[in-house]
Amino acid sequence: MAQRILRPQTLHKTIPSAFPPTHVAAYRPVAISQCQIRHSSHSPLGTPLAVPRKKVTISTLQSLYKKDEPITMMTAHDFPSAHVADHAGMDMILVGDSLAMVALGMEDTSEVVLEEMILHCRSVARATKSAFTVGDLPMGSYEIAPEQALESAIRVVKEGRVQGIKLEGGLDMAPTIERITRAGIPVLGHVGLTPQRQNALGGFRVQGKSTLGALKVLEDAEAVQAAGCFAVVVEAVPAEVASLVTKKLGIPTIGIGAGNGCSGQVLVQVDMSGNFPPGRFLPKFVKQYGDVWGESMKAIQEYKSDVKSRAYPGPEHTYPMPAKELADFENLINSKAT
Repeated sequence: MAQRILRPQTLHKTIPSAFPPTHVAAYRPVAISQCQIRHSSHSPLGTPLAVPRKKVTISTLQSLYKKDEPITMMTAHDFPSAHVADHAGMDMILVGDSLAMVALGMEDTSEVVLEEMILHCRSVARATKSAFTVGDLPMGSYEIAPEQALESAIRVVKEGRVQGIKLEGGLDMAPTIERITRAGIPVLGHVGLTPQRQNALGGFRVQGKSTLGALKVLEDAEAVQAAGCFAVVVEAVPAEVASLVTKKLGIPTIGIGAGNGCSGQVLVQVDMSGNFPPGRFLPKFVKQYGDVWGESMKAIQEYKSDVKSRAYPGPEHTYPMPAKELADFENLINSKAT
C-alpha cells in the first residue's frame, strides 16, 4: 500500500476509530516527519536535478574511453563534497585516502584505517546518485596477502556502498588485483608516485624521469591492466611518459600531475576548490578553480558581526505568535511572578 502523507491537524479525522492501535501507529511517523521538515535545517538534498543523469557504470567509462572523451574524476570525503561533485557532473568520484589530511587532520595517508575509510565511503555513497564511486584501500589493508586485500575490498564495497576500489602498486600488486577482480569487484590501479609508499620512494617525488624509471611506470601499468583493472591512475609522471603509456594501454589512464595526454584527470576537491587557509602548499599540478575558504570566512565573519550587533536574527528569521496568545502568556507568567 502506498504511504499516505497526512497533515497533523487532520490526522484524527483521517484514521478510522475502528483501526487497531498497531495500524494507527503506522500513520503517525509520516505525519510527524512532515510536520518537522518545514522547520528543519538538516535536509541537505534540496531540489533534484532538472534533467537527471544516468548512472555511470564501467560500460559508460569504457564508452567514453573509446570515443576519446576525457573522463572527469574528483575526490570527495563526505556527503556535502560528494553531493556537489555529483551535481556538477563528475563521471567518477574517488573517496581517496587523502581524506586523512584534508578531512581528518592527519599528517599523511598512512594514518587512516579501513574502518575510517568505510565510514567516509558510506557518507559519499549517500549523496552520489550518478557518478561511479571508488573507495581507496588504505595502507595496511591489502599488502599482506591477496586474501586480506579481497576481504578489505569486499568490506569497502559492501559496507561502504561504493562500486569499486583503488589500490596502489604495479607489478608487485598484480596477483592481489587479479584476486579481487576475479571476485567481481572493479579495481582502479595506481602507478607512478604512490603516496602510501612515500618513505620507500624518498618522499613525494616525480616518477619516471629516467629511461629506466619510465619503463618501470609502463611495466607497472601493463601489469595492472593484465590483472584486470578497468583503469589506472598515473600520478606525478612527466607528461610525455604518461602520454606514451596511455597509448600503449587498452584501458583508461586517469592523470594527476601527469599532463594532458591521459584518458582523464583527477584532482583533490579541497585543493582545486581553494578550501584551505592562505599559505598552504599546493603541488605544481593543481589548478585552483575557486576560493571556498575566502567565501566561507567572509560569510562567517559577517554572521559573527551580525550576532554581536544583534542585527541577526531579524524579524524575517523568527516565527510569529498571535498577539492574543502572547498577551495571555505574558499575563500568565506575570501573575505567577507576583
